[in-house]
Amino acid sequence: MVTEPAAPFDLPIPVGAADIDEQGHVNNVVYLRWAQDAATAHWRALAPPEAQEHTGWVVLRHEIDYKAPAFLGDEVNARTWVGAARGAVFERHTEITRGPGREQLALARTLWCPVDPATGRPKRVGREVHALFSSVVTT
Repeated sequence: MVTEPAAPFDLPIPVGAADIDEQGHVNNVVYLRWAQDAATAHWRALAPPEAQEHTGWVVLRHEIDYKAPAFLGDEVNARTWVGAARGAVFERHTEITRGPGREQLALARTLWCPVDPATGRPKRVGREVHALFSSVVTT
């Protein structure tokens, strides 16, 4: 078993008017969208074209802890990385921060499963793709 974490991927995100709720801050659901957007951008940035063509992803579980609100005009960053991978389940972490001091706004943990786009059935990814995203493997 290898235990060093996979390299993180950063996605800068400007907070727009559509992200704001009735309380005047970013709606909780938006943080979840940002976690998904960061995961998708990470996949598209690193996965070979053939893997992208033959692999889809579905969410099995989301967990999110909200630490501080974000507001219209804020520049936030979604940093994501893949943790442990067990069979066809990949654990992905996302930390959403604000500003140069990286004030923590939210922490998310999502369980993703790769699927065959033609059948929608779970599948395993090859070693090359696995190594790009997760250096933590458990059996």
